Amino acid sequence: MALFDRFASLAQARAELVQGHLNPFGTRIDEIFSPTEGRIGDYRVILAGTNNYLGLTFDPACIQAAQQALAQQGTGTTGSRMANGSYGSHLSLEAELGDFLGRRSVIVFSTGYLVNLGVIGALAGPEDIVLLDADCHASIYDACKLGGAQVIRFRHNDAADLERRMQRLGERARHALILVEGIYSMLGDQAPLGEIVEVKRRLGGYLLVDEAHSVGVLGGRGRGLAEELGVEADVDVVMGTFSKSLGAIGGFAASHDPDLELLRCASRPYIFTASPSPSAIASVRAALQALRSRPELRERLWANARRLYRGLAALGYRTGPQPSPVIPVLLGSPKEGVAFWQGLIERGVYVNLVPPLATPGGQALVRCSVSAAHTPEQIERIIEAFALLRAPAGQAMAGA
Repeated sequence: MALFDRFASLAQARAELVQGHLNPFGTRIDEIFSPTEGRIGDYRVILAGTNNYLGLTFDPACIQAAQQALAQQGTGTTGSRMANGSYGSHLSLEAELGDFLGRRSVIVFSTGYLVNLGVIGALAGPEDIVLLDADCHASIYDACKLGGAQVIRFRHNDAADLERRMQRLGERARHALILVEGIYSMLGDQAPLGEIVEVKRRLGGYLLVDEAHSVGVLGGRGRGLAEELGVEADVDVVMGTFSKSLGAIGGFAASHDPDLELLRCASRPYIFTASPSPSAIASVRAALQALRSRPELRERLWANARRLYRGLAALGYRTGPQPSPVIPVLLGSPKEGVAFWQGLIERGVYVNLVPPLATPGGQALVRCSVSAAHTPEQIERIIEAFALLRAPAGQAMAGA
């Protein structure tokens, strides 16, 4: 068998799905005009599939900070922090995140994916038990494989199921690691974190919350779901990413426990990865300042999210269980999903197509992500595009 023959069935499945000139599994965005507009081939589109929740990718202060760092510190660090050392800006960002989150220890990683890989993979080894929500992100599953821990999945957003599984563990539950997300990336729903914290208080364990989609989105200060529900003291480790609300790339882990610092010597994804570039760090620091000083961004984000959620629901689409900046529209087969996704682009809207492999329930879905930078008119145009695909031929495409 040739080296790549194992992917033959995957290649065939992709070829059967991608019949037109637009490829949902390798979309080329030819031009970016703003946080919310771009061009894909001949189509000028509203960007509603970017996770750019606060719309800061074109923020003048972020761009100026990145340009200044680029000119003063160069294009990259060319090595890991363990081997090549940390720049002062890496440490400054960690201090600023610690102040923002109210946590004693923060470690910055090169991507959000690496945060989970580096923290969970180091904390949970072969002798340990991880209890994770079934809908957790792939990075969390991959991290568990890296560490080699015993994995026990509990039903999505079901704290009672978590409690039953922990009770079966007996005393071992006291040292287990519980993994949930603030906002889940596929359905846009929030973890019942208050109930999960109650289980932890009764049975023990340690709690890690992935706030990748909820930092900048939830909480009075934008710190995420734990802040929103007033349970931050019960969360042992929180992780976040810079590639969503903060408009750049990278991620962080934070804890009240100063021993989090020990992971710098134990986390392979931290030790063996080149550190974030000075320009990325500079733009994140400026974006963090914007997050802290401009609460109106969250207000606009939520106004847009609620309007789009209500608009799609009124059209009869099956969406997620609650309003969220992540709004899925559940479709049918992968072919229906591709046709629907292409139809939206032809009507001037770009969203994400998610095939069944990555979705709960085995259905294709298109995922809208709303931004504070979307204008009310753009939100209405997105709703109009979905409406056009509902009637009359669109009804079949929508699977309703």
